[in-house]
Amino acid sequence: MTQHRRTFLKHTATAAAAAWVLPLMDSFAASPAKRKILVRSGWQSVNIGDIGHTFGLLKILKERLPEVEIVLWNKSYDRGVEELLIQYFPEIPRIKCPPDQMNADLQKAFDECSFMIHSSGPFVTAQKDLKAWSDKTKKPYGIYGVSLDEVGADLLSLINKASFFYCRDTESLKYFKTLGSTCPVIGFAPDSTFGIRVYNEAKAQTYLDSVGLKKGEFICLIPRMRYTPYFQMVGREPSEEEKEKYAISMAYKKRDSVKTIAIIENWVKATGLKVLVCPEVTYQVEFGKETVYDLLSPELKPSVVWRDSFWGPDEATSVYKQCRMIVGIEPHSLIMAVAHGIPAIHVKQATDTRKGQMWRDIGLGDWYFLMDETPASQISHEMLNIHKNYAAAVAKTNAAMKSVVTIQADTMKVLGKLIK
Repeated sequence: MTQHRRTFLKHTATAAAAAWVLPLMDSFAASPAKRKILVRSGWQSVNIGDIGHTFGLLKILKERLPEVEIVLWNKSYDRGVEELLIQYFPEIPRIKCPPDQMNADLQKAFDECSFMIHSSGPFVTAQKDLKAWSDKTKKPYGIYGVSLDEVGADLLSLINKASFFYCRDTESLKYFKTLGSTCPVIGFAPDSTFGIRVYNEAKAQTYLDSVGLKKGEFICLIPRMRYTPYFQMVGREPSEEEKEKYAISMAYKKRDSVKTIAIIENWVKATGLKVLVCPEVTYQVEFGKETVYDLLSPELKPSVVWRDSFWGPDEATSVYKQCRMIVGIEPHSLIMAVAHGIPAIHVKQATDTRKGQMWRDIGLGDWYFLMDETPASQISHEMLNIHKNYAAAVAKTNAAMKSVVTIQADTMKVLGKLIK
């Protein structure tokens, strides 16, 4: 082969290779990096509702924005939370970094994520973390599905800089709109726990079998103190404010107990069906025994089951799915039930936050009662109305959930446009 021939073939091969490689390189360059967001959630694990915030929001994000990569910064990973996250969201990185600190994983998330979203809660729980994100990165953030009590100047300034601010109840929203916020998107988005889809069917069935409860033949009831005794739950001395709140709880303890027992008695006498007294927060295990189960008459007690241990949201949801209805002074177990088509009555104490308004907001106002203003007979009447007209009650529950899903879809469209 001549030198001219070898040179020609060499140049031809090089050109052919370039013709194949360059378009491939161009295609890589044209493919944008996957959009990434940081989720701040998981305020505590002593409450399956607070656990539910995380799992609900992650499910909503995965369904509505599947092209977005998520990084989770949870505050609490104990009580089986991390195991559930691994089971349901194994692909989502989990950051373990205390507030007011910055480790390598959190720094990487701050560097790589283009947006931060604050999950549902009783207020803007991670205010300091949002401010740290804003100050360090200058990147956008949003607050999703929180209630409000009072908003100080610092919090208002933080919300004004947010890309969106969604209240989980319209009472909070109405109050917030009086503050003159300059946040560009202000609206209503129900608690993110509505998105929860975690289960432990086997464990739930084993439990139900062990206590003699059959699907559709029992209701669940969630008791509550006027104020959650966090100081008792963590074993520390109470502050002066906590002492005052505990005194209020004790003052209403007997009154609330009498009404709760009357509701149970009316139900059992009218239907012959059983009642499961179960917890949403750890302290409610013993509280349910002390203020409900132990005070039942000998005739009534065989129809009532007291749940003697705390549980995770997976087992709880799997049990709620099998009950006929749920009546609760705590709302998040009710949310888990409604998300699965189970009718739910919310009895709100005056000391609880504005979040109970959600029941009216999503079309379940007929199942929303104020503890101090509503006699047990009226609550019992509505329970029996649901029982006797069950198909209509389930349809009403599903219609409420359909409206929630529509709002979830609309709010995720807003978020999707903001993520770069």
